[in-house]
Amino acid sequence: MLFIGKYNYLTIERVTSVGMFLSDVEGEEVLLPNQYLTDEMQVGDNIKVFVYLDSEDRPVATTETPKIVRNEFAFLEVKDVSEHGAFLDWGLIKDLFVPFREQSRPMEIGEWHVVFLYLDQKSSRLIASTKIDRFLENERLTVKEGDEVDLLIWQKTDLGFNAIVNQYHKGLIYANEVFRDLKAGDSLKGYVKKIREENKLDISLQKTGYDSIEPTAQHILDEIRKSAGFLNVSDSSSPEDIYKRLQISKKTFKKAIGGLYKQGLIKIADEGIYLVAED
Repeated sequence: MLFIGKYNYLTIERVTSVGMFLSDVEGEEVLLPNQYLTDEMQVGDNIKVFVYLDSEDRPVATTETPKIVRNEFAFLEVKDVSEHGAFLDWGLIKDLFVPFREQSRPMEIGEWHVVFLYLDQKSSRLIASTKIDRFLENERLTVKEGDEVDLLIWQKTDLGFNAIVNQYHKGLIYANEVFRDLKAGDSLKGYVKKIREENKLDISLQKTGYDSIEPTAQHILDEIRKSAGFLNVSDSSSPEDIYKRLQISKKTFKKAIGGLYKQGLIKIADEGIYLVAED
């Protein structure tokens, strides 16, 4: 059977005036229009194509690369809005539809949204949704503490940032552990810091070099290494200077460097912080 909204490996069966007809192992056929044909394609070849629905809801194949595939999340731009819903740019000729019922708030042209793409069982159409929580699964985790994971930032909250983990789970990055600008749609690597009750995932953007070093201390340690072993902020620095250099409060800074000092990882001087030579 053809997998709508996904990549398919299909065999070129015949050539017609409108394009090539491809078939799966069960003999179901789909058209690859002329605009996607190349001189290298020959009858009998097995090729990789993306299959979706055209404007008349008929399956059609393309060699173009969509920005999202079925059952995954992506950050897409709103191209148009009609009385029926919104339409997103997903890299293909026919825009991706988001009905009003699948919009967490009304979409406007030019906005960007994190969306999930699924095949609606009632209409058999590909539909996008911004109601992200419905499509995240934490009951059966596929990750463990310490794992490196792929993240898609979804939204900012009072606690920090909600992130989609490995296109499957929901995770939280705490605001006081973020030392860079983050916004919805950012894709980056992270690490499973802790698995809490009900399989809630705490995510860190920093890989801890030592188990006993908290993310803030690890951030300071990384900054010292980047600065050739010396960081020109200290206990006597103003809160403004510390925040400008490290994006943390002076109170948090003092607590973190105290821990690093006790572990013998840094030396604290009036002029700044020195990295202790590492073996």
